[in-house]
Amino acid sequence: MEAVPRIRRIGLFGGSFDPPHLGHLHVARAALGRFALDRLVFVPAAESPFKPGRRLASGAERVALLRLLLADEPRCEISELELARGGRSYTIDTVRALPAALGEPADCAIYLLLGSDNLAGLPGWREARALLERVEPVVVRREGTLASEISALAGRLPEELLRKLERGALDLPPVRASSTELREMLPGADLDARLLPPTLLEYIRAHGLYGVPHA
Repeated sequence: MEAVPRIRRIGLFGGSFDPPHLGHLHVARAALGRFALDRLVFVPAAESPFKPGRRLASGAERVALLRLLLADEPRCEISELELARGGRSYTIDTVRALPAALGEPADCAIYLLLGSDNLAGLPGWREARALLERVEPVVVRREGTLASEISALAGRLPEELLRKLERGALDLPPVRASSTELREMLPGADLDARLLPPTLLEYIRAHGLYGVPHA
């Protein structure tokens, strides 16, 4: 009997990545291992619907920084799908377009990486139910109790989707890094290399990004 081909597993990691940092890489590596992903795609947003007008680096600059961050990660890659589309980036649109953009089968499994801090607002995302029905959510818990955060969604999402969120839990040791904190720290030049690799810092200095003087 001929073996049934395994459904391809594609990780989708969307965000502003302004700038990308080792916390993002830490999450990507954990998701690749925990869910046996075939590839994990970073998708920088043109404009987040939750952070309008807050982007500080251009799309091309953020892609260049991501390339440096992922230089030694063969299963990680970048899609400029949302940047090419322009305007506000909605996850459901990206999920629908991603398989064709990557040359993957239309029925591939898409593992959507979500921070647990996104859960409270998740029912308000565009076509939230359709999104959660299509993807396998990977909920990255950094602090707090995930069970209580999911329970708080009762009545706002169907029970089967709440259970789906629970199954996708990914507990990670805390990494004290956020793009917001890094932007605040960068102009001071005292930056922990455990947060931002030297190659990224060199690029930021060479291009005078985030208030850092040109090198």
